[in-house]
Amino acid sequence: MNSTIRNIQLVAVLFVLLSTVIAFFLEVRDMYINRDIELADLLLMFIYIEVIGLVRSYWETRSIRISYPLVIAITALARFIILQDKEGDPANLIYISTAILIVAIATVIIRLRNSKYLKLDKSKSNEL
Repeated sequence: MNSTIRNIQLVAVLFVLLSTVIAFFLEVRDMYINRDIELADLLLMFIYIEVIGLVRSYWETRSIRISYPLVIAITALARFIILQDKEGDPANLIYISTAILIVAIATVIIRLRNSKYLKLDKSKSNEL
């Protein structure tokens, strides 16, 4: 049963990878056809690259490092700010910026949790 579930996960990851690669090249094609490259397009391509990195990491370790989705979230929120029109509610910028700050702080905390500078006992952290 476990091998069946693992195979389903691997097929799903391959589907995500294939879909991301196709979306990446469709975005490149659209930029070529429009003869226009905007910052929002580049940020979208960075999101695709991060998803591909997430898939590679999962394929190698069979687990997802939580920092990858957090970086993808920060990039997606930054892209959302860039795409927001000038007539939009300015409070939305504060909300989205706060969300970026919260996700960035979470990323730092997660990266520092196993840091030698914090001197946390890893045996105690595994018990939680």
